[in-house]
Amino acid sequence: MTELLAPRKLTQPPTAVLSDKYTAGVRTYASGYYDPDYVPKDTDLLCAFRITPKPPTDMIEAAAAVAAESSTGTWTEVWSNQLTDLEFFKARVYDIQGDIAFIAYPMDLFEENSVVNIMSSIVGNVFGMKALAALRLEDMRIPTALVKTFPGPHVGIYDERVWANKWERPLLGGTVKPKLGLSPKAYSTIIYECLMGGLDTTKDDENMNSQPFSRWQDRFRYAQEAVERAMVETGEYKGHWHNVTAGST
Repeated sequence: MTELLAPRKLTQPPTAVLSDKYTAGVRTYASGYYDPDYVPKDTDLLCAFRITPKPPTDMIEAAAAVAAESSTGTWTEVWSNQLTDLEFFKARVYDIQGDIAFIAYPMDLFEENSVVNIMSSIVGNVFGMKALAALRLEDMRIPTALVKTFPGPHVGIYDERVWANKWERPLLGGTVKPKLGLSPKAYSTIIYECLMGGLDTTKDDENMNSQPFSRWQDRFRYAQEAVERAMVETGEYKGHWHNVTAGST
């Protein structure tokens, strides 16, 4: 666990205005999402936010606003709040140290095996809140139970070694250069020369997708021909990692 999210004794921040309810049914965020007595659970996702409130908002209200808007909160009372257990699902500001607010999120707020869902929730529209002059996510602890829902890469180093039947040395790879501007045929020539020169694999640069000068299908065909030719001539396993993140693939 990193230093910011290490276990600590909870401390009361210097000031707080916790008026329970404004007019027209609007409650302060702090009245529902600031809980200095809360002790984070092992299953909570913990975040440390550096917050600069926008006057006249104080630090507690600003931190609670972040917790609310990134979990179950809204700016006013709504009758549909009665249809769920907000006490179970809501995030809580459990500590404030200077300009750092510590927020605990119940694990059930997040989809399993989805970094996108976690980031969309925690660092989504909260950055546009009027109560904040500045906001920065400094640290995050994902609970072990949630981490275990991520299976990891489909292909790992062990799979590569099995395919290559190379175990006693590092596998050597390289990126084709120049990374942009080469025709598929010229690109495949460099792949062939690299593999013949001793590399086990080559790869597309992340910028290389399916641009007009090198359409993905053409590059794939030429690259595979270069790989197969190098394998025949060296008697070794060779490979090329294709970038398949283009919208057309």
